[in-house]
Amino acid sequence: MTGELGGYDCHRDHGPYAGVAAFLSRIAADRPRLASRHQVELHAIAPRIDPAARPAAEEEPIRFHPARRTAYLAYGATEFVAAWAGTLRRPVTVRFDHVDNADETTRELLDALGRRCPDPLRLDLRDGGSEPVTADPAPEAIRTALGDSLARGFYHHAARTARRGRATVTPDGDLRHWWGCTTGLATALAALDRASEALDLYHEARAATDDPKITMSAAYATAMLYARHLPAADQDPAQARRWLEQALHLAAELQDPQQRVLSTVFYEQGLALLDSRAGEPARALRLIDDGLARLAAVLAPGERPQDLARLRHNRAQVHLALGDPAQALADLDTVIAHDPDNCEYYVDRAALHRAAGRTPAAIRDYDTAIRLGPHLPEAYYNRAVLQQERGRPGRAREDLDRVLAIDPGHLDARIALVNLHLERGALDTAETAARAGLALAPQEPALLCTLGLVRSERGSLAEAEELLTRALAVEPKLVEAWTNRAAVRFDRGDVAAAVADLDHAVALSAAPVPHYNRGTALMRLGRWDEAARDFDHALAQPGLDRALRRDLRTELARCRRAMAG
Repeated sequence: MTGELGGYDCHRDHGPYAGVAAFLSRIAADRPRLASRHQVELHAIAPRIDPAARPAAEEEPIRFHPARRTAYLAYGATEFVAAWAGTLRRPVTVRFDHVDNADETTRELLDALGRRCPDPLRLDLRDGGSEPVTADPAPEAIRTALGDSLARGFYHHAARTARRGRATVTPDGDLRHWWGCTTGLATALAALDRASEALDLYHEARAATDDPKITMSAAYATAMLYARHLPAADQDPAQARRWLEQALHLAAELQDPQQRVLSTVFYEQGLALLDSRAGEPARALRLIDDGLARLAAVLAPGERPQDLARLRHNRAQVHLALGDPAQALADLDTVIAHDPDNCEYYVDRAALHRAAGRTPAAIRDYDTAIRLGPHLPEAYYNRAVLQQERGRPGRAREDLDRVLAIDPGHLDARIALVNLHLERGALDTAETAARAGLALAPQEPALLCTLGLVRSERGSLAEAEELLTRALAVEPKLVEAWTNRAAVRFDRGDVAAAVADLDHAVALSAAPVPHYNRGTALMRLGRWDEAARDFDHALAQPGLDRALRRDLRTELARCRRAMAG
């Protein structure tokens, strides 16, 4: 590599990841072995790296990617660049042009590179310059580009493309092109949490045409907006059901027998979703089972395996709601066998393995989900929890650090990481991490509680009590905060206040530690019989560790001696 690379043109007119895709392709060509370890993110960002890969729009995805996936891709690409930079023997500067006019995907990746950019790599980000000259593409080209952006999860670019397409025609002039761009724009807006704007587009479509296929599709999409995508306060199951019934009525009139069955079955999955949410999982299960039977009757062996996988995945969720995890696991095993590249299925199966105590199997599924995702924060987080349970805090910290590198706002990961630092006695690191979390979420009770514990360990009892009081003001059912504030008040000599806090703790939890602590405080007050009852209660709890059991027996014997004397 030379000392300066570029300039790479990042203008949004060249599409998602303009500029950065070319840069990553150049590195991949230079370091193919390194690139092989980042295939998923590199293919998503720069598909031309693999000439044999099919365009995303031709893969007919069952579900669209979540908008946050681009952040995961940016993390993986940054890991790739950092590993490459670590092999450089002299400084290299990479120039990117038109950064101020870049697509959101490009800016997100450049921001991630800027945060992680290791020596000896330097980024030269330049704004302005001559604008790209782009001709208005034909309608077919616009729809192709729109479909590709939607399939790849690049929703800002998809929305711009759809708007450009809508501006070139009217419903009267080219209804097919107008509708394709309208529904594409609505899909992009819903993915970007702008579902109310998507709803307006479907109302516009119904006002513009009575074409039965368009009104059928618009009815189903409207139902899903009311069921899933609108803000929680605006979701309306009754409205969703009415729109689904309209879609089903129109589907029943389709001339093609196979398409009539396919459309009917998949619209009924919306009804099954509503039934399950309404506390009627048995009715939802009947709909799904009936749908699978009808699909089997009209599909050839091996035809549309992802469609069948989707229904079985839905059925697995219903089996869980019915309290049948074994049947849910059987469905997920079948789903994964037929659609082995969907990370969502592995996350769901890992949860079942975890609940059944099959920790190694759960970790393997999380490993696969992370590889296919790529870099799903929830998979890293759940794997960290399992690693901690297995007594591997170092591996847990590595996973939690990755979660926060991908998603700095992941509060559960921040809380877990602070607690891990605290457990190993790294008070400076724990305090820094807790304060960083509180800078993002100043009223997060778990972080306030943990920081209070850190300050208590350091002897700042007044500050610790204030932090724990703030935590309880936000979450009065947080047992740890009551227990920790009681310990602080006990150390400050206010034993009666400590007992009052522990009264709250034991009212909320039957766990042994609050009872042990209250018994200790009651002994200080000379209330031996009450203390003995707390120790007895704690000793009766299952799963006590040996040291706690020994301490409880010692204190109980002391109480009995005091009462006997």
